[in-house]
Amino acid sequence: MLKHEAAQNAGNYTLHEQGVNVEIIQILRRAADGITKPFICKGENSLIYVVKGIGAGKRSLICEWIAGCLAQQLQLPIAPFCIVDVPEELLANNVYEDSKYLGIGLAFGSLEQDRVSKVKPEDIQTIPETLQQKIFAFDWWIQNMDRTLTEQGGNPNLLWKLNINSEFESRLVMIDHNLAFDKQFHKQDFIKSHIFKAQGLALLSDKALQNDYTQLFLNALQYWNEICTGIPPEWWFSDAEQTVSVDFDLKVTYDKLMTCQEKIFWSK
Repeated sequence: MLKHEAAQNAGNYTLHEQGVNVEIIQILRRAADGITKPFICKGENSLIYVVKGIGAGKRSLICEWIAGCLAQQLQLPIAPFCIVDVPEELLANNVYEDSKYLGIGLAFGSLEQDRVSKVKPEDIQTIPETLQQKIFAFDWWIQNMDRTLTEQGGNPNLLWKLNINSEFESRLVMIDHNLAFDKQFHKQDFIKSHIFKAQGLALLSDKALQNDYTQLFLNALQYWNEICTGIPPEWWFSDAEQTVSVDFDLKVTYDKLMTCQEKIFWSK
């Protein structure tokens, strides 16, 4: 049942083919939001991307890629993404003084979403409960504490995208997974602040559903080697000379993801 529902929820979220880099041909502007200092750029394919480069930090780029690819395998409604290439000559001729935060070389590009609005508390009831639950389960699995929304506020990193064929239909878009695989992940804090905590609590009390999600996670992990191969080699170093390694361990990350098989994984 979950597989069928996932296919329905996925809608038209088709990702770019992995392994195909898109060259950036124009830097349009700085993004209005984002602690990762992203830029809005135009690719050689005429599409517009929110590009995260040096300003985001290499670890963040790795997190974005791995989490995005896992979300793709789970058929979650993540914004389409790819690896983009920022040529040196483009940066040299750019008019933005802070373009140093973009940097040259390979970066993470997420397709810009137009006709969107941020998800608000009153929108939650319009989101299918199965999709709420699946997003909660995904964030729990990848230890992503960056999808918060309570009465006091927060940032769920979810957008409503207006359907271009109808002024009255919209769909959900997931963005920003740069804080996934959080070393300080705390289950109680996660539950308390997650936008879909109500459906999450229901999941954490349902053994049958937990088994279903565990199988979905294990199926996604069958593509682990392919996902890791797609990470640009230069992302593993925090400096241009490639002498300082990034603080990210693939084996540790994989082992943590594999704990979904253990009983303690779903415990509060």
